[in-house]
Amino acid sequence: MPLGGSSKLLKALNEAAALGHLLDHGQLTRAELRSLTGLSKPTISEAVRRLADADLVVGAGHETGRPGPNAEVYAVNPDAAYAVAMSVRDGAPALTASLHDLRGVQRARLAVPIDFTRTDPVTAVTGTLDALCAEAGVGRDPVAHVQLAVAGAFDPRDRVIHHVDVPGWSRRGLVDDLAAAAGVPVEVDNDVNLAALAERAHGAAQGHDADGFALLWLGEAGLGLAIDLGGGKLLRGARGGAGEIGYMPVAADGFRDFHDLVSGDAVHALAAERGVPITDTALLRELAERIVLGLAAIVAVLDPPLVVLGGEIARAGGAALGEAVAKALSRAAPLDTEIAVSTVEDDAPLLGAADAALSAVRRALLDTLRQPGA
Repeated sequence: MPLGGSSKLLKALNEAAALGHLLDHGQLTRAELRSLTGLSKPTISEAVRRLADADLVVGAGHETGRPGPNAEVYAVNPDAAYAVAMSVRDGAPALTASLHDLRGVQRARLAVPIDFTRTDPVTAVTGTLDALCAEAGVGRDPVAHVQLAVAGAFDPRDRVIHHVDVPGWSRRGLVDDLAAAAGVPVEVDNDVNLAALAERAHGAAQGHDADGFALLWLGEAGLGLAIDLGGGKLLRGARGGAGEIGYMPVAADGFRDFHDLVSGDAVHALAAERGVPITDTALLRELAERIVLGLAAIVAVLDPPLVVLGGEIARAGGAALGEAVAKALSRAAPLDTEIAVSTVEDDAPLLGAADAALSAVRRALLDTLRQPGA
């Protein structure tokens, strides 16, 4: 590589290193950036200047409370790029969306009632994107990535969403059409997989980085399983269908599969039959026995150190359900597995989608900076 090219590459790498630390730490002085990067004072000053010229970094005031001159503090420009998360479901609201700036701050959120039997997904997504930007008071141009959470399995080979109940969302070519209409990368993932990202970052799975965990989703609208292999790496399967446990056969009279046992409809039917609310202690014990019919097989195959119970049914049952499942599982399986109930208060799939979208925006930005001449 010519000397000029090498010089450009070094500058690009220095800028990426400085911006990466600002994204990780929030606000830093030039002295702190020098310490973190190991770069010289002139080099880090030049990198910060170039980042500021590119509107990626802004001044954030001055450091106080220390002897000597007050050092200027720098931060990423929150408006340099935006990440958008959307959660699609078969129900109301059909589409929930949030917009986040480069620092991760949520700038707008909408819950949109859409009739997907009459509205094409491309029209719904682009319309919601426009409304979201208007709500945030920002333009569309800085939007750099859209992450969709869908109750289905996205197959990366044919780029089709399978096992999805929302009308229009299984159409071949849809994901590429969405990206073309939005003008930015659009990624799709299973909603329970994204909920697992939220659980790791914000909920009951914090601290299980190395060992991983399983998230058993007991939702009003469906079931699911996310398998975190450690470090946030998810097992998705060859066709994106790992975790579709609703189809798992169960050996119980009158029940064909796991969905028949513990779906939202099944739980409410059980409560109606017993004449009690779903939070009734005896009902929760009975529900726990049903859950363990499927969970014991999951634990026997995966041997996770932790199983988190998530979704509306699990959150309604709370700690009492968690304790009942733990007791039932200890009788059904020989492995020692911790059971916890989700502590994510927000819409977990949407929150996980926001985290995934923001990570994608930051990676793309850093990758671009690392290219000579960027």
